Amino acid sequence: MGRSLFRKLLLDDSDEDEIIKQVLMGSTSQRKRRRFIRRNHLAGNERLYLDYFAESPIYPPNLFRRRFRMSCSLFLYILSKVEAHEPYFIQKRDNAKRLGLSSLQKMTAALRMLVYGVSTDFMDEYVRIGESTAIQCLKKFVAAVLDIFSEEYLRSPNNKDIARLLAHGQSCGFPGMLGSIDCMHWKWKNCPAAWKGMYCDNVREPTIILEAMASYDLWIWHAFFGLPSSNNDINGIERSHIFSKLAEGRAPAVNYSINGNDYTMGYYLVNDIYPKWSTFVKTIPAPLGQKEKLFVQAQETHRKDVERAFEVLQARFTIVRGPTRFFHLEMLQDIMKACIILHNMIIEDERDENEMVDFDYEQIDENPQTQVSREQTNEFIEFIQVHQCIGDQEVHSQLQLDLVEHLWQLQDEL
Repeated sequence: MGRSLFRKLLLDDSDEDEIIKQVLMGSTSQRKRRRFIRRNHLAGNERLYLDYFAESPIYPPNLFRRRFRMSCSLFLYILSKVEAHEPYFIQKRDNAKRLGLSSLQKMTAALRMLVYGVSTDFMDEYVRIGESTAIQCLKKFVAAVLDIFSEEYLRSPNNKDIARLLAHGQSCGFPGMLGSIDCMHWKWKNCPAAWKGMYCDNVREPTIILEAMASYDLWIWHAFFGLPSSNNDINGIERSHIFSKLAEGRAPAVNYSINGNDYTMGYYLVNDIYPKWSTFVKTIPAPLGQKEKLFVQAQETHRKDVERAFEVLQARFTIVRGPTRFFHLEMLQDIMKACIILHNMIIEDERDENEMVDFDYEQIDENPQTQVSREQTNEFIEFIQVHQCIGDQEVHSQLQLDLVEHLWQLQDEL
């Protein structure tokens, strides 16, 4: 309200309460209101349908695969599951009996935000969806993906999976190998100020750690996300679920023999920063002789499987590569886990069975060199013993020496 009108109210012989009421009403009337935008949801849905989902779409399947990071059949399969689980994605009518956003528009908006890591405004022009609605679509979508697919695509390997992983490790010269482990950092741009000290690393930027175990086909079997960046690969594994299960006897024991020595736990290929545990096989920093050089070359070659899995995950879902703009840690955890689930689903959908190695699982089970056991250990003494076996440095050194000799013998046989 202008000064002249306010002065006029003061000069009037009016009640004080009436003056205050008129002043407040005047300021409210001049307050800027958000303009309602008629986005024409139906036209946006029709354009999206004709572009990608019609019988003869405008864009071919290879462009769909590049822009959605998955095949159209997998997209529609996920959409049907999400619609059945979350009523929010079902197209509804408002009070004026007008159709709202379709399930295709809502899932496309959520998936494009994961794929390209863009802001909500980027989706408005094509999908015809507002900012708040796009954010809600993303939250509902990642929550639905976790609820529906976590049990199948974010699980520990079962007996059949372990047999396949062991068979691949045997063929590569690493009997007993289950995969490789490493950590990835995700920059947290909007980290709360009170938490920045806890989540900052040596570069003084808040990041969150993802610890993952990946196999040769880039499938991520284990994902432990949410560690503050003040942790690292060394103390982060002590809080990891994969080793707590092993110490509690809830993880499968793997029995194998290398160079005449018997071992009862599978191992993972790691870089040199990890501790000398019996479940880790590290490289040799300064190899001497041809035997050690051959081992270092083979170990570093197969250890890069988890690094390639990180690169593919970030290439498919740019949101986990760039700085995240979300505020709540729970939301970031849902996004990261949902991206890993979708990553594994894409691997399964695009896996060419003809190009994969055809492992005979029945023969693997009959092989006395490689056996899978799920015996449970519940006593406290057994827990201590298993925990000591995991951190046994002598076993770690002996396993490394045996693998050096084993790889050298394989080279001589070839």
